[in-house]
Amino acid sequence: MTAAASLSDITARIQKATTLAELDVLEQELFGRKQGLLTVAMKELGSATPEERIAKGKELNALKQECTSLLASRRQELSLSMLGSFGETDRLDVTLDLPARQRGHLHLIPEFIRSVEDVFGRMGFDVAEGPEIEDEARQFDLLNFPKDHAARDAQDIFYVDVDSPPDNRFLLRGHTSPVQIRYMQTHKPPLRIICPGKVYRKDADATHSPMFHQFEGLMIDKDTSLANMKAVMITAIRELISPNAEFRFRTGFFPFVEPGLEVDMRWQGAESESREGKWMEIAGCGMVHPSVLKNCDIDPKKFQGFAFGFGVERMIMIKHQIPDLRSFYEGDLRFLKQF
Repeated sequence: MTAAASLSDITARIQKATTLAELDVLEQELFGRKQGLLTVAMKELGSATPEERIAKGKELNALKQECTSLLASRRQELSLSMLGSFGETDRLDVTLDLPARQRGHLHLIPEFIRSVEDVFGRMGFDVAEGPEIEDEARQFDLLNFPKDHAARDAQDIFYVDVDSPPDNRFLLRGHTSPVQIRYMQTHKPPLRIICPGKVYRKDADATHSPMFHQFEGLMIDKDTSLANMKAVMITAIRELISPNAEFRFRTGFFPFVEPGLEVDMRWQGAESESREGKWMEIAGCGMVHPSVLKNCDIDPKKFQGFAFGFGVERMIMIKHQIPDLRSFYEGDLRFLKQF
């Protein structure tokens, strides 16, 4: 078969093509860089005489334009016919159940802290924050810790290796109480704040971590009493953990409160079958010690108040019956997706 016959055959095949893929194959046969019929025919002009080159060149250019036009026209016809068939072949079934779209969510800890801020915010408490690197004065001295208190020992607290006065070293805060000190030093009563944040202690096991989260609360006014404290704490715990919670308050010692109390809770119900009837310690609290008020230039004869502290992870572990605190920090999606 001659080149002219082959080209004539391709133009006929273009008109008979029924799919866009067929047109792509025919286009390659015509204009392929190495074996395309028109490409080869154009290259052969180089060996022809000048007269033949002129005649054949005009013939090939006319054939090239014809094929290009035919390809474009047939491609448009096939595209339009495919669009017309979409109504039958590509209908949208509005009754089809689509797969659920995966969405992320906050980690348990910041999610719970948001809930804490919401619950106490509705009771009129502001949120106060402070640095995680503190000095011994705000961590211990101004909170009425004696110089020989065990919490000051390097086995219990992380000291920071930087230049500092020997009697007021820098450390990673072991509780968020220094935030209360900072707030009392810059604000005058009445005060009502919570202080959420990270704290650091040298503990590491299934129920302790070198870094964990706390939120403490402080309320100071002229007539604030233990009854106010109990009402605030009971309301908060019932909203944050369970409305069926029961409470008992036991005496306990903390240098910065007098009297000091420890709070236990238990609750009945299906969500707590494994802990039903068991008392669990959940918080420490008490009336702010007069010495702490004096250290912050607040007159203890005019004002009094209460303070309390909760472990965020502990409250979540109690609420969801999580046995190992380390699960919060391992990044295991199988654990995180449960909540």
